[in-house]
Order: sequence, then C-alpha cells, then structure tokens
Amino acid sequence: MPDYFVHESSYVDDGVEIGADTRIWHFCHVMTGSRIGRSCRIGQNVVIGPRASVGDNVKIQNNVSIYEGVTLEDDVFCGPSMVFTNVLTPRSAFPRNSAEDFAPTRVRRGASIGANATVVCGVTIGRHALVGAGAVVTKDVPDHAVVYGNPARLRGWACECGVVLQVKQGAAICDDCGRRYRQESPQKLSRSDSDQKAA
Repeated sequence: MPDYFVHESSYVDDGVEIGADTRIWHFCHVMTGSRIGRSCRIGQNVVIGPRASVGDNVKIQNNVSIYEGVTLEDDVFCGPSMVFTNVLTPRSAFPRNSAEDFAPTRVRRGASIGANATVVCGVTIGRHALVGAGAVVTKDVPDHAVVYGNPARLRGWACECGVVLQVKQGAAICDDCGRRYRQESPQKLSRSDSDQKAA
C-alpha cells in the first residue's frame, strides 16, 4: 500500500513521485513526470504538471494549477484559486506547448501566495515572502517581502513565521516569535539572529 493518500475521484498518471504522508483530495490530476514531496496537502480540483516540482510540506488550496516550469520549494502555501502562468506570449493560433516555450517560475521556501493572486511566469518569489490576495506579480519578490496590488509592489516585510514586521531604524523584532532582522537596503531584509540557520 502507498504511504500517501489519493482520493478515489483523482487521477495520478504513471511516472509520478509522491512523498510519504501527502494527501491529495477530490478531482485532482497529477501528470507524468511531476514530483510531490512529503507531508503535502493538495486541495480539491488541483492540477499538477506535467513535470512540475512540489517540495515537502506544501499546502495547495482548491482550484490551483501548477504547470510545467513551476517549482514550489518546501513549506510553500498557495491560496485558493491563485494562478500561475508559464508562457509569456500565449496565442491559440501559434501554440507554444513545449518545455522550450515555458518561462520558469520558482517559489522559494516558506513563501505564501494569497487567494486569487496571479504570478506571471519567469519570476522568483523569495523565501518567506507574503503575496497578498488578488495581487498580480510581474517581477521578482525579495525574501521576506510583503507585496500586494496590481502590479504587486513592495509594501513591507514579514517574519519567517508570517507576522508582518515593524522595521525601525533598519531593524525589526517579531512580536510573535522573537526572531530578529536587519534591513540591509530598501530591497533586502535578512535574519540577524546569532542562531540563524543557513537557508
């Protein structure tokens, strides 16, 4: 017996890797060549692949498609009905359906993407970033950044635990977990804890 769960209404093609303790719920389709890590939660009506990569402990809410060219690292959260694209110049009359046509998108460890956000292909969303609900992401998002709007713009910074930080004089301490940060530039925030582990 597999050490993961797939609801009977879902389809998993041949040539798929699924990690232990992952749960795939109703009406999903995981396509050939895709990899899903351990302890993931895949909501209703999710399509993954072909050849997409999902890390460990990823939560994908209902109605999300993870297309070829999209990589989700560990601990990523994708909110309901958020959208990834994978072709920069789509045309029905001029199909661009091969791997060479896809602009890769990477969502780094611990990042969260809110409901109904759109992520235009070819960007990287940084570690522990927060993308607000309904945002349209058209360019790279720094680590720990809070972005929202259309197009999404940098509005602040988030702790690794998800709490929005109050940066004063180039430094911040999370009110919830006590992690410490320093702002190195207008576009860069990093952990300053003495016990910080390598990302």
